[in-house]
Amino acid sequence: MKIGINVTFSRKVNSGIGQVTISFIRKLIDEEAKNKKRKNKHEFILYSEEDFLADLKLPENFQKKIFLPAYKRDDLIRKIWWEKYLLPKKVKKDRCDVFFSLYQCPTVLQKSIKHLMLVHDIIPGIFPEYLDNARKKYYQKLTEKAIKKADLIMTVSQHTKKDLIQKLGISAKKIFFNYISVDDSFHQKNSKEKSKNILKKYEINPGYIFAGGGMEKRKNIDGVLRAYKILLEKNKKKQFIEVVPKLVIYGELLPNLSLAIDAERLVRELNLEKKVKFLKKVPQKDLPALFKNALFFIYPSHYEGFGMPVLESMTQGVPVVCAKNSSLPEVGLDSVLYCDSCDINEIAHTMGKILKNEKMRKTLSERGFARSGFFSWDKFIEKFYHTIENDL
Repeated sequence: MKIGINVTFSRKVNSGIGQVTISFIRKLIDEEAKNKKRKNKHEFILYSEEDFLADLKLPENFQKKIFLPAYKRDDLIRKIWWEKYLLPKKVKKDRCDVFFSLYQCPTVLQKSIKHLMLVHDIIPGIFPEYLDNARKKYYQKLTEKAIKKADLIMTVSQHTKKDLIQKLGISAKKIFFNYISVDDSFHQKNSKEKSKNILKKYEINPGYIFAGGGMEKRKNIDGVLRAYKILLEKNKKKQFIEVVPKLVIYGELLPNLSLAIDAERLVRELNLEKKVKFLKKVPQKDLPALFKNALFFIYPSHYEGFGMPVLESMTQGVPVVCAKNSSLPEVGLDSVLYCDSCDINEIAHTMGKILKNEKMRKTLSERGFARSGFFSWDKFIEKFYHTIENDL
């Protein structure tokens, strides 16, 4: 069987879909290399706009296809051109039997090619503010049409599956969920020396409150900052703990984008310059140590298709405070502490609750670590193989 895969997000290594794409490719190659029953049973063609993962050694039954339209500027016009028009032509020319889109996109294929699409979320269709110009609205319209036309839809959570049924009217029989997992770096043990060097690199000491995962408004970093301010003020009055730790936030600062929070300006407005540290863009390899050395991780996002940072924190045995909406309770179950993302006082109260209760932190650490073992790329790959070999 000839299987085509859209892996173009592998070039965006700091995005959630980019991480998923890279982890999937690596695991698929490993599985093909070690499993004699599967070896050379399928031929894989990996399609991308740019070359990816220079260190990746492809087995004989894998090949890359890298191409761009005549229009080279990396924007939404090129994206539509590549996904909607150029990619389907290449897939047809290569005579693929099955095609796997690793993210929701406008790709529609001829009926002879079975199309499996992985849908992470349909956030732009739920939050209209994401569609603030005609091109974005057009892209979303094309994407929703393509999702409906796919032969099978794989989602990263049960919640996203429900969204597709309720918002797009897609039959439940056509959708199944398949949990993703974290990058392999989160399963590698960091030596004390390496961990120490990473903290030294960012000029921070262990025991901080950790936050991040993106600066767009939906991620609610402004809620974290305002809640942290309330926490500091309450502690001044009651002194329920000796010192409120520093708040350390990772993630690229994008103050000029309409959907991003100008977090640095908000820190100045709240007079928190001495208590908040921005790490900005952090390489994937540094994240496990940064999670590991935190007192707890705070993630009151307003909406998630999955919630990768929550799982990353649990993998490191670090307690989590997160919102009780969308897919987050599905990931955390009873191993995290929940709050209302829209209630700043509740976020502050929940942060204070975990901050002053060491026993609670220990319990959540143990539960979270145990829960993280449920998520596995091996399970994801097994379900992928079963789907392409039996269900399409």
